[in-house]
Amino acid sequence: MTLDWTLKPYEDLALTELYQLLQLRVEVFVVEQNCPFQDLDGHDDQAYHLLGYTPAGMLAAYARLFDAGISYEQVAIGRVAVSPAHRRLGLGQELMQQAIAQCEVLYGAQPIKIGAQQYLERFYQSFGFVQCGEMYLEDGIPHIPMIRA
Repeated sequence: MTLDWTLKPYEDLALTELYQLLQLRVEVFVVEQNCPFQDLDGHDDQAYHLLGYTPAGMLAAYARLFDAGISYEQVAIGRVAVSPAHRRLGLGQELMQQAIAQCEVLYGAQPIKIGAQQYLERFYQSFGFVQCGEMYLEDGIPHIPMIRA
């Protein structure tokens, strides 16, 4: 399956798009991971939102992109999510390829940092990310800082 990708700053999101991305984030990060946490962290308005839609118009993949100095000193990718209904189709790889490419378009070729769930370390390594700090707990889930030079 190939997704239709769109990238928008917060102020250009339609209400329907905002609702869909928040719904996906809650489905993955709160419900699926059984992790009650404050997803609405006050940073959405500083992010570009990468949305991947199926041909039927369903939001299947999503990530936030940040300029340097907002999440980290470096450009950052966060809230990387693929809908459980659309997994095992290679969409995670497509999402990360799109996110990296869009970061380079928006901010130029420079290091990108992520806070990765530790169990996904090999997935992110396949895109050139390497661990750059110690494991830490975020909302009870082991994470590692990773950077792509």
